[in-house]
Amino acid sequence: MSVATSGVEILVEQITREVVAMLRVQQNSSVCTLALGATCSSCMLCVEKRPELVQQFVDAGATRLGGALGLHQVPAGVAQYIDHTLLKADATPQQLGKLCAEAREYHFASVCVNPSNVRQCAELLRGTPVLVCSVIGFPLGATVPEVKAYESERAIWDGATEVDMVINIGALKGGDYALVQRDIEAVVHVAHRNRALTKVIIEAALLTDDEKVKACTVAKAACADYVKTSTGFGPGGATLHDVELMRRTVGPDMGVKAAGGIRDYPTAQKMIAAGATRIGASAGVKIVQQSETK
Repeated sequence: MSVATSGVEILVEQITREVVAMLRVQQNSSVCTLALGATCSSCMLCVEKRPELVQQFVDAGATRLGGALGLHQVPAGVAQYIDHTLLKADATPQQLGKLCAEAREYHFASVCVNPSNVRQCAELLRGTPVLVCSVIGFPLGATVPEVKAYESERAIWDGATEVDMVINIGALKGGDYALVQRDIEAVVHVAHRNRALTKVIIEAALLTDDEKVKACTVAKAACADYVKTSTGFGPGGATLHDVELMRRTVGPDMGVKAAGGIRDYPTAQKMIAAGATRIGASAGVKIVQQSETK
């Protein structure tokens, strides 16, 4: 371990403990059992949450894996990491139909669309292993927890099985970690009650490294399933530095989604090597096609 790496890990551990302590003071309540030190939540969702770990078991010779009810088949290759994304305000039904057709053809993990488009995509993808993901409080994260909870409930009702929610960025930067945790928990509770996954978008380009660690720590304390770098609508997208920092912070048992600006296979490869377990990209077809020529 290099001195630089050791220093980062010490800093992450220190900030994590400070945030957890602040949350306990602000809320006078305990945090999620995964907040510190846990190695496995025993949720039986590794196939969806940690596909790269599952692949390691398969490569080592495993012929059968345990899992929860309702898990979808995870196809081989880089496609299993990709949320095929179309979040433009002017996305038409025809474009969404093409998105879903591509997702079926290339076996992407999911399509990621705005809440108003979930029902159409769920209908088009019914009977396939491709999931439907939607975004909550998008792209600013500036709605209240109750609104995000309702938005999640409706998206799941319409067919989403994953929701990517944007944190209250201003509250985080202002040090109100209890509010940020309540904001995330509002979505997590709805999602988990309906067997859906929650990804927490921290919009890393707006945060200092210290704030990124704090955001990831709060997301973990709120029992979210993933942390995600970016909306793709902020001042910057995913960076290797951010993915590595987020992975160090949340540990091995939580997903990390890299999103924003990932437009080719070499970049996707680097993000996965840095610790990403899901890739958000509108260039999913190009990424998979490039991977097949390697």
